[in-house]
Amino acid sequence: MYQVIARKYRPQTFGELAGQEHVRATLGNAISSSRIAHGYIFAGQRGTGKTTVARILARCLNCEKGPTPEPCMQCPACIETGAGSCPDVIEIDAASNRGINEMRELRENVRYRPVRDRFKVFIIDEAHQITNEAFNALLKTLEEPPEWVVFLLCTTESHKIPTTIVSRCQQFSFRSVDYAELVDRMRWICGQEGITADDETLGVIAQVGEGSVRDSLSALDQAIACCGSSLEAAQVRELLGQFSLDLMGQVADALAAGDGRRMLEIVQELESNGRNLQHFCRELARFLRNLLVVRLVGAGSRLIAASGPEQERLLETAGWFSEPDLTRYLQIALDMYKDLQYSLQPRLHLEIGMLRLIHAGRMTTVEQALSALGPAPKSVPPGPAAPPAPRTPVTGAGVPPAPPPRQQSAPPEPARVPESGPLRDRLLGFLKASQLTMLADAVEHSEIVEAPGEIKFTGPPEFTLAFRDAAMRNAVQKVVGRAVKVSFVAGGQRPAPAPAANAAPGEDLSGRVMDHPEVQRFREMFPGAQVRNIRNLRD
Repeated sequence: MYQVIARKYRPQTFGELAGQEHVRATLGNAISSSRIAHGYIFAGQRGTGKTTVARILARCLNCEKGPTPEPCMQCPACIETGAGSCPDVIEIDAASNRGINEMRELRENVRYRPVRDRFKVFIIDEAHQITNEAFNALLKTLEEPPEWVVFLLCTTESHKIPTTIVSRCQQFSFRSVDYAELVDRMRWICGQEGITADDETLGVIAQVGEGSVRDSLSALDQAIACCGSSLEAAQVRELLGQFSLDLMGQVADALAAGDGRRMLEIVQELESNGRNLQHFCRELARFLRNLLVVRLVGAGSRLIAASGPEQERLLETAGWFSEPDLTRYLQIALDMYKDLQYSLQPRLHLEIGMLRLIHAGRMTTVEQALSALGPAPKSVPPGPAAPPAPRTPVTGAGVPPAPPPRQQSAPPEPARVPESGPLRDRLLGFLKASQLTMLADAVEHSEIVEAPGEIKFTGPPEFTLAFRDAAMRNAVQKVVGRAVKVSFVAGGQRPAPAPAANAAPGEDLSGRVMDHPEVQRFREMFPGAQVRNIRNLRD
């Protein structure tokens, strides 16, 4: 009968264990120094080796050469423990033996010495399933057991075990296995099985496992059954329902270009192909998280579960966005994932969320908005107040007439695109001919770098809004003659205005404050704002 890979290559000694160095070292030292406790709690997520370590510990305790951290693997105790037939190693499934009667039976069994071996080892799996009454029946036995008894409690939810039980045992927290260790483990198994698989394919399988060795090996077994002796990344992604980095790259392209239509087309493709929209949101959140991390720490980090080439692609994509933008995108993706869990119309929620990502990329800070106003004009004596505007007459059924259309930043008449010369000169000529003087001023005071498929500008931060204008993007694409991305990086700072002279104590500051250029600029930016309080910092 075929034996699955997860069971066939289950570690038999501490040396074969993947990860969990802290558990391996502590238990090995305890055995070597004869400081073996009567009770242990192994806690951690699924598939990280809790039951496996419990069996290895039982083998180490009952080996003919032991107790030893390196069992011989040849004596009856070692062989039978691995096969699950050792009479002195009792494995109990607490999910189906969780009541007080089962614990009373166990308590009676503890009184008798081992049949053959040195210790009688009780391995209780899924220990958190035991009822409180059953735990209470086990308290006294667990506190003062006979010298030949060792309890090993394995659980994925240690917080459900009563503190009275925890205080009587030594607890070990099993960590999720590192991505690189999972890939190395599967690469070795593929070599043993004669399977051909590159690092990208193994990386896809490791991502599905999410730090669980058993889940990763189960996915590897499934991939081998589907693809045979040669595994391809595209086939494995399709089999396991994973989304490729190319699809996530399309989302990033649409996000960088502010293309809401492309976002809706991506949702349509997912729906028509029968893909799970909630799973897509989960993978999108993981992708945006990886972009944020690689933006902060660079490629080659162990914080990202991806191969080296994938991390390089992530680093290139992350350069299109700022850290605040990626943080907003990640929060929106997490909100989408939460909403889709209870949504009756998942496609509608996903479409709205994808458009929210587009709008979030157009946001700017108050500081950038103020700096984009340019230098403050010199203050002039205030003139007489303007008369109030007449009320808009109401026509028809109480509906005011439609307001006049808002002026667009596009040129009133199409301008001719220069055919030759440097990109800066051609772009300036086109903008000036199109009467886009503010955009031309932004280009004139910025550095231009041409990259494949992208035009990068670097200049003072006050020109941030100018380069986010759709008219700027359209002008660049017309001058270049193809669709390109337009990005802007703020470099340098605007000189701060000279501070006003200190006011004398008790002086009325309201007039001076309201006449200050920065205050006037702020009131122009926010017409409805009011100054409610003025305080002298010297008081």
